[in-house]
Amino acid sequence: MKQVIYILAVISVVILSSCGASKTPKSEAYKGMYDEKPLTVLIMPPINRSTNVEAKQYFHSTLSVPLSNAGYYVVPPFLSMEILKRESAYDSEMFLEGSLNKFNEVFGADIAIFIIIHKWNKSTIMSKVNVDIEYIIKSTETNEVIYSRRGEIVYDTSIGVSGGGLIGAAVSMAASAVNTAATKYVKVARACNNYTLEDLPVGKYSPNYGQDGEEMAGKKEFTKSLN
Repeated sequence: MKQVIYILAVISVVILSSCGASKTPKSEAYKGMYDEKPLTVLIMPPINRSTNVEAKQYFHSTLSVPLSNAGYYVVPPFLSMEILKRESAYDSEMFLEGSLNKFNEVFGADIAIFIIIHKWNKSTIMSKVNVDIEYIIKSTETNEVIYSRRGEIVYDTSIGVSGGGLIGAAVSMAASAVNTAATKYVKVARACNNYTLEDLPVGKYSPNYGQDGEEMAGKKEFTKSLN
């Protein structure tokens, strides 16, 4: 009996420890963000590893708003994109593991944000868009990763239609299929950006600057349904 109680006690400690481990203050989870106090963000061209060739553009065009709302100055994306193309630096994968010091010199950026689109699958029948997306922020001074999150996001495009029975279900399914087929990729990208980056420590232009360090950080890897 004592042995059973001991085993149960050990299991409880393990469970409590694992639960506690997921609750980390932002000041600890993203220590580099608080130490460096970045002001200016450079959005790097997204790295697209999915089968949707247009996903790169939709993520790039929707990323500046949540970053600005979080209190950062964002180097104008279309301007930076033109310069990166002209300098043959359009492929962000080249810089993911390399030095970013030049971006600090050229753009005055304190940090650079990389997005990796691992998967983008659109199911008309299931009325869902599945996205596997990763966000990485690196310091242009130290080249260290100071923020990262990766999520499996399911964007629900289904539409409920009033009316019961088989006819109502059929109409609802048809409406959802049309809605999924017509869903703008930009809408999905915006939802992914907004949800993932709500965990980002705020910048200097936010009224909450310097006050969010004790807030709990989100999970580094997550699964979320959005609509």
